[in-house]
Amino acid sequence: MWKEFLEKGQRLGRNLAKNISKKKRKSRNQEGWSILDIGAIMLRTLKLLSNVAFVLVFLGGLFGLGLSLGYAANLFDKVQVPDKESLVKKVQNISAISDLTYADGSLISSIDSDLLRVTVDSSAISENVKKAVIATEDENFETHKGVVPKAVLRATLGSVIGVGSSSGGSTLTQQLIKQQVVGDAPTFSRKATEIVDALALERYMTKDDILTTYLNVSPFGRNNKGQNIAGVEEAAKGLFGKSAKDLTVPQAAFIAGLPQSPISYSPYTASGEKKSPEEMALGLDRAKDVLYNMYRTGALTGEEYNLYKDYDVSQDFLPGQNVSNASKGYLYYATLSEAQDVMYDYLIQRDNVSRQELKNDATVKAYKELAARELSEGGYTVKTTINKNVHNAMQEAVANFGSMLDDGTGQIEVGNVLMDNKTGAILGFIGGRDYASNQNNHAFDTERSPGSTIKPILAYGIAIDQGLMGSASVLSNYPTNFSSGDPIMHVDSRGTAMMDLAEALNTSWNIPAYWTYKLLQEKGVNVKDYMEKMGYYIDNYSIESLPMGGGIEVSVAQHTNGFQTLANNGSYKKGYMVAKITDRKGQVIYEHKDSSAQIYSPAAATIMQEMMRGVLNSGNTTTFKSRLAQVNGSLAGADWIGKTGTTNINGDMWLMLSTPNLTLGGWIGHDDNSPMAPLTGYNNNAGYMANLVNAIHQADPNLWGVNKKFALDSSVVKSEVLKSTGEKPGKVNINGREVNVGGQTVTSYWAKNGAPTTSYRFGIGGTDSDYQRAWSAILGGR
Repeated sequence: MWKEFLEKGQRLGRNLAKNISKKKRKSRNQEGWSILDIGAIMLRTLKLLSNVAFVLVFLGGLFGLGLSLGYAANLFDKVQVPDKESLVKKVQNISAISDLTYADGSLISSIDSDLLRVTVDSSAISENVKKAVIATEDENFETHKGVVPKAVLRATLGSVIGVGSSSGGSTLTQQLIKQQVVGDAPTFSRKATEIVDALALERYMTKDDILTTYLNVSPFGRNNKGQNIAGVEEAAKGLFGKSAKDLTVPQAAFIAGLPQSPISYSPYTASGEKKSPEEMALGLDRAKDVLYNMYRTGALTGEEYNLYKDYDVSQDFLPGQNVSNASKGYLYYATLSEAQDVMYDYLIQRDNVSRQELKNDATVKAYKELAARELSEGGYTVKTTINKNVHNAMQEAVANFGSMLDDGTGQIEVGNVLMDNKTGAILGFIGGRDYASNQNNHAFDTERSPGSTIKPILAYGIAIDQGLMGSASVLSNYPTNFSSGDPIMHVDSRGTAMMDLAEALNTSWNIPAYWTYKLLQEKGVNVKDYMEKMGYYIDNYSIESLPMGGGIEVSVAQHTNGFQTLANNGSYKKGYMVAKITDRKGQVIYEHKDSSAQIYSPAAATIMQEMMRGVLNSGNTTTFKSRLAQVNGSLAGADWIGKTGTTNINGDMWLMLSTPNLTLGGWIGHDDNSPMAPLTGYNNNAGYMANLVNAIHQADPNLWGVNKKFALDSSVVKSEVLKSTGEKPGKVNINGREVNVGGQTVTSYWAKNGAPTTSYRFGIGGTDSDYQRAWSAILGGR
């Protein structure tokens, strides 16, 4: 090819040279060039230049085509031609019911497909529909072999070198493969598989079988009840109240136009009502396009086209009729949501979708939709971690004892999650008081400030892990202000004096937590790393009120996972509800794998366990232990640790509880964040949680591990320190004189290093004037 064009250019050049030579000979007999001579030379010169330009452009095109073909060849080389049995089975495998089960294998619920479909034979489908679909979607359907090479080449060139369209122009066969086998993610590898499968399918099935299957599986929008429909038979019944074999030409044209954009072109809304005339016009105009395509391709004569094009098919639509679906409840939707996320990840890995391709929103959207469709129609069994007896007992508990929360401020909502400390498996949860009246899942979807429950995780736990404090360290609780000048308050108190960590934690004072977090910042501790490893995502770590819950919003499920980490000796086990997914053949396509990370050292975590035991035993912020003793005395003797939290104006109240086996997280509040009564958390929630804990125990007496105890790790460093300073006895220069500081000693537990010797600024936080007052109090009359 190149040689032909080069030779052509040479011939043109020789001809031009001959012409010029002739003109020169002529000039010997004449005084100059004629206007015609000059014009002829210019025209030939321009023609030569245009031919050279064409050659260059063509060569460039060949280079681009070479790139495209090389890239395509590499993709196709990786695709295996499917065998007949498996491909036909996939194409004709229209749908199967998937199930969600409890951990014991018993059924939670079948997964709603939200899709009505009735399959019919070719003889039950009107020829009007078949002609309309072919004319609109694939006019060469009867003659091609599954793909149109010109369209494929155009798509490849468009994708690789930006020439022409990259959309392709899929045949009906390709569309069937896309819907039933490979999905419609816009990736090159998926497209290559689609093409190979389409070529194979044309050899395995007849044209009529392919067309019939396409019409049985394609989506057709919504019916007059607002339900999603698929298949031409369901479309005919749901729109016109008749069978597919009885459709008129205008009705067939309307249905044939739907698969391109089913929801947009559907005449009905999700509630079953007819759309407005403006919205309905989209589908009606599409139907007119289909009629014209039928005329253009010869499926309709000119007389027939003129007869049907002005027919108002909307008069044939059925009247709207809303249908109410039975509610599935919190458990169904929560486990289904996680299952869809798991299926999405599985499909991405199965199809080898690259990170670069996942930067395309369309790819992500396509795979999200495919995951939902796979679960609803793929015949899978999703086995969850939910303990049936325990979960049901939790639902009964909230029904029977939820009213204990109400304090005159309106019905208070609740969210609870029960997690296995060693695995992260969620055994049960409470999404709210009553799903029928409030579908918001307060266990997984509501995110609120954790208040003071964040202190052991973000402030004290990290400080102990870093060796910056021990269990008997002393912190300043003297009055102080934020940098804005606003005082740091604890309820109505501006602060007191120096106090040890136990008192600070048991009463949940805010100022000691403020100084602890400030110390972490001054030491350059990477708090963000700690938190993100446990799944907490905080926008701004410079917020001064962060250790009191300011600037943090978290779900009960996520926060329960944080306390699971402390209860599990610092090892984070990501919470999960989907244990395994099997396909209809019983083959496991997904099984949960342990996802753990050591967040805190075992020493630091077990020291925090020791400290949080005191929170419940002291009764300063909750009456949980005393109320549990009233409900079940033996259960109250279990080794309980925990933390309370209340946000400003009493908008949120938390109680987090753990034994060595389990962690139970609990939030209460109003959906509009309006305040509750001040003591609702202290009393009401304590009573409710005591009854909830007992209900779980009654469902499975071995679950809490009543006889197990938290224990300090062997790596914990023990230091004998002064109770007054939290540091070892020693000499201190106070106001210019050395004082040998002594007094009562206690054991302080450290994750590393051990306690230092007492210094003038012995505590965490505080100003110079605070220490003058502190030393005055310590020395007394000395």
